[in-house]
Amino acid sequence: MENSPAIQVNGLSFSYGRLKAVDDLSLAIPRGISFGLLGPNGSGKTTLIRILVGILAPQRGRVSLLGQSPSGETARRIGYMPQLPALYNELSVRENITFFGQIYGMRDAAQLRARVDEVIKLIDLWAKRGVEVMNLSGGMKQRVSLACALVHSPPLMFLDEPTVGMDPELRVMFWGYFEELTRKGTTIVVSSHTMDDAARCDRLAFLREGRVIANGTPDELKQRTGKPGADLEEAFLYFARLKEDPRVG
Repeated sequence: MENSPAIQVNGLSFSYGRLKAVDDLSLAIPRGISFGLLGPNGSGKTTLIRILVGILAPQRGRVSLLGQSPSGETARRIGYMPQLPALYNELSVRENITFFGQIYGMRDAAQLRARVDEVIKLIDLWAKRGVEVMNLSGGMKQRVSLACALVHSPPLMFLDEPTVGMDPELRVMFWGYFEELTRKGTTIVVSSHTMDDAARCDRLAFLREGRVIANGTPDELKQRTGKPGADLEEAFLYFARLKEDPRVG
């Protein structure tokens, strides 16, 4: 099982009424890497992540996470940071992270307390640990949301637009966290529509209209355009046009 992909998706589909958000999508994501889902708003990124974390049930297709079918057991091995922080404003930084640790099944009080302290220091909010979340800036709330997702040390994390609205310094800080986690074997799936985030991922999948139109390392995707010096934005546009008209390639 340890040699299996972190995520295996086969023929996945999901619609909101007549709108196909995910359309016969197949994808395999190796373990221990950062994997980016890159595409414009409406390309299916958030719906795909919500299916993978168990918020939505697929209408067609199969999903395997860490070598197993999704279940309550696999859910406890996943960390999820939604696009908008799902925090309790009346609770402090420490109380929020502690609550999520309990939700994820951490029952040993001493172990939970030590881990909460560890992640608060990791996100550099030790001085704010007793402050209610309602009194934090947007960037600080993003950091607390990340801590809530990683407090139980999950081997698989889903981060939906984790750096949206962040200043460049905070974005660099977040990617420092992510790179440290993958070095330790964690698999991180990041959805984004920014090329800066995409360039930092080990591998990428370009999504458009609920389908994967290309995947590979950032360098591979740029090279496959055949254009010297192409960037990721140009690569995405190339594969989008290729999908519409195969003669482009």
